[in-house]
Amino acid sequence: MRARRLRIEGRVQGVGYRDWLEREAGRLGLDGWVRNRTDGSVEALLAGEEPAVQALLSACRRGPPLARVDAIEESLAEPPDQPGFRRLPTR
Repeated sequence: MRARRLRIEGRVQGVGYRDWLEREAGRLGLDGWVRNRTDGSVEALLAGEEPAVQALLSACRRGPPLARVDAIEESLAEPPDQPGFRRLPTR
């Protein structure tokens, strides 16, 4: 299982980005979480089979229709302790 932590910047809050990412992760069978950050970015942890992680990484660069993604910081991470994909509180 591969895991990546993402910090997504741009117009990504208030446009359904977290809901969209949660749906896409579930569709691809990924584990992890997504949350808003107080600086206006979105943070996510994606874990699963490498092809599925890469597919969602590519999709995150576009996001949902109302979003505008300016940059994505990506780093390797430890997989989550719990299976499934969930939304966490803003941090």
